[in-house]
Amino acid sequence: MKKIEELFTDKKIVEKIQRKLPKLFQLAELESSRAGKIGMEVGSVREKIIVALLIYKFGKKNVETEIPITESEVDVKVYGNPISIKTITGKNLGGVKLIWTVDAEKALEFRKNYKPNCSMILVQINWDNGGGFFYIPLKVQLEILRKIGIKNYIKLPKVGTNPRGIEMTANALRTLVNHRKTFKIDIEWRKEKINFNAFKRWIELWEQN
Repeated sequence: MKKIEELFTDKKIVEKIQRKLPKLFQLAELESSRAGKIGMEVGSVREKIIVALLIYKFGKKNVETEIPITESEVDVKVYGNPISIKTITGKNLGGVKLIWTVDAEKALEFRKNYKPNCSMILVQINWDNGGGFFYIPLKVQLEILRKIGIKNYIKLPKVGTNPRGIEMTANALRTLVNHRKTFKIDIEWRKEKINFNAFKRWIELWEQN
């Protein structure tokens, strides 16, 4: 999709992503934390930050955010093109969820029938050690799936455990992000000192007449 590629070719946008994304994701962590632990809801907040970037760049009329639940893999559409948004934390590429299920039979069925159906924006957050902002076109995903096979592409949850979903294998993800047709912006993930109060804006809203 040519338009999305502008995120990686427009120097002003690239600079803005590199400068602002770490702070915005740090705020997402602060907003999703309790007693020093980051909750699972941080993923939803990060997704909103990325969608907001797309709206900022391409305009609200060109970014569709009201996606039917039947399109489980799709998080947003830009100029009608479906995109999945994934974020992971750490230096190792892995842990990207494709579907949330604890049912072993459903997991097997999912793997048997799985085929990517949209492009992917992937953000790897690795505080103080690098990471990046990637756009992985659908064609790249389909090519790698054909090349390595479904069993090397999808990691099933272990039987008898309490899994948090079906994941893409670390090898598949590494192959995807290193593909010559995958777009990348290097991000220097540095935390800064932020005076954050999770209740401030809600208190201000209560104080309004």
